[in-house]
Amino acid sequence: MSQAAYSRRAAEYIEFLGVMAAMHPSDRQLISTWARDTDGAVIDAGCGPGHWTNFLAEQGTAIRGVDLVPEFIAHARATYAGLGFSVGSLDSLDADSGSTGGILSWYSLIHYEPHSIQVPLREFGRALTPGGTLLVGFFEGARVEEFDHAVTPAYRWPVDDFAAELDATGFDVVETHVRKTPGQRPHAAIIARRRDAH
Repeated sequence: MSQAAYSRRAAEYIEFLGVMAAMHPSDRQLISTWARDTDGAVIDAGCGPGHWTNFLAEQGTAIRGVDLVPEFIAHARATYAGLGFSVGSLDSLDADSGSTGGILSWYSLIHYEPHSIQVPLREFGRALTPGGTLLVGFFEGARVEEFDHAVTPAYRWPVDDFAAELDATGFDVVETHVRKTPGQRPHAAIIARRRDAH
C-alpha cells in the first residue's frame, strides 16, 4: 500500500522533494497562475509535506492540505504553522459537495491503478463548485503502464487517456501541458473544469 511505503520513507522524501527549491520553475509558474485564476478556496489533495500548500498560501490563496500519510501531515503542521492540514483519503474528502473552488492534485494520483482512477476524480468533482477547476500533474508516457517508482509502483499516462478519464467523470479539459527534460521521466499536467449539470 502506498501509504505504508511513503510512511517508511517519509523523512527521505521530505529532505529531497519536500522543498520548493526542488520544484521545476515551469511547474511553479503553472500552479501559481492556475491558483490565481481560481475562484474560491483550494484543496491541495495529496499535499505531501505541505510545500505546495505553503507556496500558494504565501501568494494569497485560501488553501488547505490533505494527505493520507500521517508523517507528511505532522511535518506540514510543524513547518507551516497557521495553515490547515489533515490526514485523509482522496477517495473521501472532508469537504461539502460543491464547496471548493479548486483542487490541486500534483502527482497524488500516480499510484492509483487505472481501473480505480475514476474514484478520486469523481470525488474531486463532487467537492468542486460548478465551474471549479482541477489541476492534476502526472507522469506522461506513450501508453498507460506501471513502472517502478522509487517509493512504490506508479503509472504513467498518455495525456489523451487521462483526459478521457476526466471527461468520463464530469470534467471538461481546459488545457494540457507536457514537459520533457533530458534524463528525467516526461511530466504532464491537465487543467480541467467541472462540467455544469444541466
